[in-house]
Amino acid sequence: MCRVHEVQHAVLAKNDALAAALRADLRERDVVLVNLLSSPGSGKTALLERLLTRAVEDGVPVAAITADLATENDARRLARSGAPVKQVLTGGLCHLEAAQLRGHLDGWLPDGTRLLFVENIGNLVCPSSYDLGEELRVVLMSVTEGEDKPVKYPNAFGSANLVVLTKSDLAQAAGFDEPAFRGHVDRVNPGVPLLETSARTEQGIGRLWETVNGGAAVHQPVLARAAADGQHHHAAAHH
Repeated sequence: MCRVHEVQHAVLAKNDALAAALRADLRERDVVLVNLLSSPGSGKTALLERLLTRAVEDGVPVAAITADLATENDARRLARSGAPVKQVLTGGLCHLEAAQLRGHLDGWLPDGTRLLFVENIGNLVCPSSYDLGEELRVVLMSVTEGEDKPVKYPNAFGSANLVVLTKSDLAQAAGFDEPAFRGHVDRVNPGVPLLETSARTEQGIGRLWETVNGGAAVHQPVLARAAADGQHHHAAAHH
């Protein structure tokens, strides 16, 4: 078991180094990477299509990569926005990794791109452990999934710079307990901004667009703070 732990740690450490290098390269090119995480069926493709359409309408140079285990359905949907879109098929892998993402960006990312959206595979477990070099990590959840998801998946929600509640037009029909949801979010990631949206009614889309178009993380997630504190304590002990 200890050996498995060591291998996992080594894999994540290698990914983190590659993600840091990719982040630095993208900053050199003035590209902001936004990593979208959610479970399947949260509505993130519909929401991303709205954001890409808004970016094109506003004249903001934008591009998107969408990852799936199979099919190119999402890429075809997103391309309707008029933005450059690339589909990544992972061949069974349940998450994207920094090296894989870099390989798909090389030679494809259009010059002058300012915002790059990455629609990660629908999964709240594996993708949350892998830094992709993003400036902004957005974790989405629909009202139909139940208000306790943040405490069930603390690594995902605890690593978010922004939490987005989707399909809010269905909240009443789903019997969604919004105060309980907000309490759960605050428990795993105190202070993280929370936006309510609906791709169908366009509720909150303008505010979400303004936030991601701001170009930088609006909140340091609790897991990032814990990692920074751990590095500080380690350095102090070493000293």
